Amino acid sequence: MGPKVELYTKKDCSLCVVAREIILRVLKEIPFEFQEIDIESKEDLYEKFKEEIPVVFVNGELVFTYRVNEEGLRRVLREHKPPDDSPRGQHG
Repeated sequence: MGPKVELYTKKDCSLCVVAREIILRVLKEIPFEFQEIDIESKEDLYEKFKEEIPVVFVNGELVFTYRVNEEGLRRVLREHKPPDDSPRGQHG
């Protein structure tokens, strides 16, 4: 499917809403797995991210805090795209 994008968020977070909108917009162009994680669901997540949300990870790598740059997300996703292993023009 492609890279995995994780958005750490919580209720009543306006920046999180904007981040989600950007991620979903990019998802229409570039395939990737998307998971939204509510930091209030686990105490350790809340303590870790309460002052930094939204937080976005791509394949486990922190790429955005507070604001998501749409073009920057596209660039990161292209860099994390799995290589195309299909042999082109080769016969087996």
